[in-house]
Amino acid sequence: METTVITRPGLMELVEGTRGLVAKSMSPRETAFAVADLLRERLPAPGILTEEERAGDPDRYVTHVLHTEADLSVVAIVWRPGQETVIHDHVAWCVFGVLQGVEYETLYRLDGDHLTEIGRTANRTGEVSGFAPPGDIHRVRNIGDGTAISLHIYGADLGDTPTSVRRVYDLPVR
Repeated sequence: METTVITRPGLMELVEGTRGLVAKSMSPRETAFAVADLLRERLPAPGILTEEERAGDPDRYVTHVLHTEADLSVVAIVWRPGQETVIHDHVAWCVFGVLQGVEYETLYRLDGDHLTEIGRTANRTGEVSGFAPPGDIHRVRNIGDGTAISLHIYGADLGDTPTSVRRVYDLPVR
């Protein structure tokens, strides 16, 4: 039986660079900012995914886990128009770059028994951002007309943890 290896353009360089930054044992916030700088320099094209992967799913956004190891995972997310996450936060620092389209992000602050919206951002193709808990409560959505694709790097092994979401917030927004 022959084994086929799928090579994803730019993935190994990104993983190796991130691995080196994680090894510096910086704070989660400093790590997120350093990995964001790296991703800005090495943001891959949508071709890191196959044509079939880039098509997405009409019913929900699709997550493609591209790499996992201790303290590091690389995930691509494909968002068709109208698809969105729940309001959530994360188990670890996260950095993301938009490979195609626009991702709309709403940021929240937990204020006891409710959430307060503290910002909105339209993350466009080529833009990169990062954050670290606490203070990472958000919702991401595609309210555009085309498919959006983003690449996320997390400071956690998503091979061991099935999701990057730590907590979902089902509270009123004021």
